[in-house]
Amino acid sequence: MREFGGLHIDFERFGWELHKKWKQTRVIVVVPLLRVAVLICLIMTLILLTEKLFVGLVCLVVKVFGLKPEKRYRWKPMSSEASDLEAGASSFPMVLVQIPMYNEKEVYKLSIGAACNLDWPTERMIIQVLDDSTDPVVKA
Repeated sequence: MREFGGLHIDFERFGWELHKKWKQTRVIVVVPLLRVAVLICLIMTLILLTEKLFVGLVCLVVKVFGLKPEKRYRWKPMSSEASDLEAGASSFPMVLVQIPMYNEKEVYKLSIGAACNLDWPTERMIIQVLDDSTDPVVKA
């Protein structure tokens, strides 16, 4: 027991009281929170296990039955109508060509020239040069 300005403090008793309060708090708060955290981890582990088993089952079924993915797009050449001179370029879809650049002094003419020389009707094609250059020589 120590005395501070007429105040008597028993540090040993204070320490025991503090330890007793911590044990009570641990039992009431910390232990239930840890149990909930462990339960959540177990549930998430079961979800992951279920997903892995399902994916494995799907892969097995695909292998055993030799299933192929459904073809959604028809990749065939454009019909002869598209190349018909009388129909004009209206049968071609509209195309946007974007050329990104950043201080590319050596290749900007080559890139723009290649886009301009594409075999596509000019009225059905838009060419955009996206230039973020900081060099004034390239920007000009």
